Amino acid sequence: MKDYSTKDIRNVVLLGSTKSGKTTLAESMLFEGKVIDRRGTVEDKNTVSDNDELEKLNQRSIYATPLYTEVKDTKINFIDAPGADDFIGGAYSAFKVCESGVLVINAQQGVEVGTDAFIRRASEQNLPLIIAISQLDAEKADWDNIQASIKESIGSKAVYVQFPANAGMGFDTVVDVLTNKAYKGNTEIDVPANLADQVEMTRSELIEKVAEFDDALMEKFFEEGNLSEEEIHKGLAAGIAKGEAYPIFCVSGKNDVGVKRLLEFIKEVAPAPACKPDGAPSLFIYKNDVEQHLGEVSYFKVMSGTITTGLDLEDPVSGNKDRFSAIYAVAGSKKESVSTLRAGDFGCAVKLKNSKSSTTLSLPGSGIKYDKISYPAPKYRCAIKAKVQQDEQKLGDALKKISSTDPTVIVEYSKELRQTILSGNGEQHINIVKWLLNNEYKLDVELFAPKVPYRETITKVATAQYRHKKQSGGAGQFGEVHLLVCPAEGELNTKFKIDGKDTQLNIKTQDVTELEWGGKLEFYNCVVGGAIDLGFMPAILKGIKERMVEGPLTGSYARDIRVFVYDGKMHPVDSKEIAFIIAGRNAFKEAFRNAGPKILEPIYNVEVMTPSEYQGACMSDLQNRRGILGDMGADKGFAILKARVPLAELYRYSTTLSSLTAGSATFSMEFADYQPVPADVQTKLLAEYAAAEQEED
Repeated sequence: MKDYSTKDIRNVVLLGSTKSGKTTLAESMLFEGKVIDRRGTVEDKNTVSDNDELEKLNQRSIYATPLYTEVKDTKINFIDAPGADDFIGGAYSAFKVCESGVLVINAQQGVEVGTDAFIRRASEQNLPLIIAISQLDAEKADWDNIQASIKESIGSKAVYVQFPANAGMGFDTVVDVLTNKAYKGNTEIDVPANLADQVEMTRSELIEKVAEFDDALMEKFFEEGNLSEEEIHKGLAAGIAKGEAYPIFCVSGKNDVGVKRLLEFIKEVAPAPACKPDGAPSLFIYKNDVEQHLGEVSYFKVMSGTITTGLDLEDPVSGNKDRFSAIYAVAGSKKESVSTLRAGDFGCAVKLKNSKSSTTLSLPGSGIKYDKISYPAPKYRCAIKAKVQQDEQKLGDALKKISSTDPTVIVEYSKELRQTILSGNGEQHINIVKWLLNNEYKLDVELFAPKVPYRETITKVATAQYRHKKQSGGAGQFGEVHLLVCPAEGELNTKFKIDGKDTQLNIKTQDVTELEWGGKLEFYNCVVGGAIDLGFMPAILKGIKERMVEGPLTGSYARDIRVFVYDGKMHPVDSKEIAFIIAGRNAFKEAFRNAGPKILEPIYNVEVMTPSEYQGACMSDLQNRRGILGDMGADKGFAILKARVPLAELYRYSTTLSSLTAGSATFSMEFADYQPVPADVQTKLLAEYAAAEQEED
């Protein structure tokens, strides 16, 4: 392969909803650059991109696949990113290393919720986009409808560089108003006479639009009323870079129509990498995988300088070094050995020690380090365990390996819930993990609804006292604690009615603990007259904290409580720390139960984006989940619903939403706060906890 300089490299991510035609387009891009000599199809399961067994089985992209093609002395690296929201992590890794994107829109479907979501995400990442309308050769392809859909979604940012001469069955010709030529297949021809007026009108609109992106071009346009092809390129490049122009192209990946012209435009107008060709060598690993016959494979972008075989680089965080004994250019499973990769280029290496995704490797002593990839929060969680107890260690090791190759798979053991929690972007995502465990790691596992991390608190004032006394021949144990509890909210009040008398408590010492699980514990020593020695106060506090770790109602963490120790007794010989730990713990438990105890549940802010025809169904479903609907709005033809929903009601929500909307809706969720559960829910939870305790006994 030729040695490409930074200015001759383009890095592009292919984006689009499921079934938009990205993988088919990618196949034609490889074919045009002579990387392959025969185009495969998704149906025949022989494409370069979707080459994994799982992808062939599902006939869809699951992983982000790095590829490249060559066009007129320019290397175009491109990543075929999955279209389904369940596998969105691949797109985010591509955002980190690509300077532009090609958004593929299915001419039969128009702008879908997933399409609009990619536009939003690209905008958030400041990623310029080119739009490719695919499947114009399908029976249901409708150019008028696609234009209306784009207008509603993108508005004035849509800039038509091309239009189809004959959309629908038999589509084979694209008219390009930038070059004033038509392309039958990929062969340049004259514009058909019957389309001359449409070309003139579309070209005028194009020129007027691109002139807005550059002051010098605007001035020339006003003076002469026209711009050259080179000047239009300049204006488009400026508009694309600002995120104010989405050039629109027409393609058929299946029949290789318009693909060559799209690649030429990427070469001419898409931005080159903003890397330092002469800087110290450094790279960023955006993806790693384990491949049969190769082992660990690390996919990287050269961020500065030049990477050559034999080069030593280090992880600036750990200080661990890696030698690059071999480096490769990558087109799916095809890997071509190269000796040099320059700043901005993509490549891979095998069996690196520092192979994790989001890792920087740089010249020792250079101090170069790049920010990690920021992935979206998971939207699906479940508990997982091995069906055979003896396989638990193997399961942990397998999940660790899967998570290392897919950072959006999050595995954590919850000490609070006493469960291993598996989180991902949706049920399909988690089912892929289960398939890998079953088929690659030969493990039988069970997935089930996770416990909910409830919290316990109190709503009123209560007092209690507890005496711990133990005598067993030798030295005994004695400690007595009198305490008062109340909610930790509002201003601090020290006047209470205790044993029917108005009592003013005087604080001697205090301790406020911000609890690691949220909320706080306020502890006040109000003992007078030396009834309890000051040295025993830490023991009483320790006993209370122990009890708060396992709340008296359901064993959940307790929070937001004030405790006043106002009296007690001790023994000059038998009082010991352990006695006051036990007395404090049991006095707190009794007082808690009498203080209007309340179970709190985690509430999440949920935002749903759905086609308007499904709005009613989505609203009803949220309400059935005890959701409280908030703001509702509309954006570019889609309904936006916001609601506060208990986490307990969100298990498998992604699956239900997909079913309700024929897979056309997306949603996001983030933790909001804790709120008291309804009375009937609390009664049910208490009964379930009591039954579970009885079962354990």
